Amino acid sequence: MSVVANGLSMGAIYGLIALGLTLIFGIMRIINFAHGALLMLSMMTSYWMWKFTGLNPIILIVIVGPIMFGVGYLCQRFLVKPVLDSEKNVREPVSVLLLTAALAIVLENLALMIFGADYVMAKTSFSDQTIAIGAVTVSAARFYGLMIALVVAGAFWLFLQKTQTGRNIRATGQDRNAAALMGINVPRTFAIAFGLGTALLAVAALALIPFYYVHPSVGQVFMTKAFIVVVLGGLGSVPGAVLGGILIGLIESIGAQYMTATLTVVLVYAVFLLVLFIKPSGMFGSRYDW
Repeated sequence: MSVVANGLSMGAIYGLIALGLTLIFGIMRIINFAHGALLMLSMMTSYWMWKFTGLNPIILIVIVGPIMFGVGYLCQRFLVKPVLDSEKNVREPVSVLLLTAALAIVLENLALMIFGADYVMAKTSFSDQTIAIGAVTVSAARFYGLMIALVVAGAFWLFLQKTQTGRNIRATGQDRNAAALMGINVPRTFAIAFGLGTALLAVAALALIPFYYVHPSVGQVFMTKAFIVVVLGGLGSVPGAVLGGILIGLIESIGAQYMTATLTVVLVYAVFLLVLFIKPSGMFGSRYDW
């Protein structure tokens, strides 16, 4: 059961990372290849913020979250928007894919140049602690990460469903032209969506740093898994992103007990392909957007 608990905690964080990716794709119709690099930037920012302040990473969410929202908002406003404007009649502009891929390379190499290639981790007071829940023993850092991921994912779903900004985001994802005719500021909504997707990475980063090493290439580790989770759960589905992440986390955690790491990766891709073969739109995919 401890293996299952650890799989649930890692899977929930996978889902939180994928949630930002599915938000950006669902609203803007672009695949953000810089998502992994922005996660790395979030982890670096979180680590150094923890290093200099000594504050609990959970508390740092209120600081790092807005910072990364601003980074995402500015990236969309000054990098992505000009490219989108030049290809405004294209539903899925390829140039934006190249832009985000280039941004990922720039961010990773800047981190390597500034911080070096060392692996670092935030050794908090609970990093080496465990929590016993009945007969189940789980790492305290992973348990807190699970709670953070589930609470934030639930709050984000409520935000999309119950607030005016959330409704604007969903309306823009369904039909940006109709949304504009109804008075919604589409470029601003795009920037907010990109900022929110990046802010979700900040939360995932703060959940990760107490037990996961930070380095300039760490984003690549999670990028592929985020794509798998998004497609597995269904593009544009908040519950699908969370449950898809949990499924991948459980497969990795349980599979590692009975087979090698290489075969565990093969199993992840096998389940991924099986789900797509049975339901190409993903577990919670729909022909409707948002």
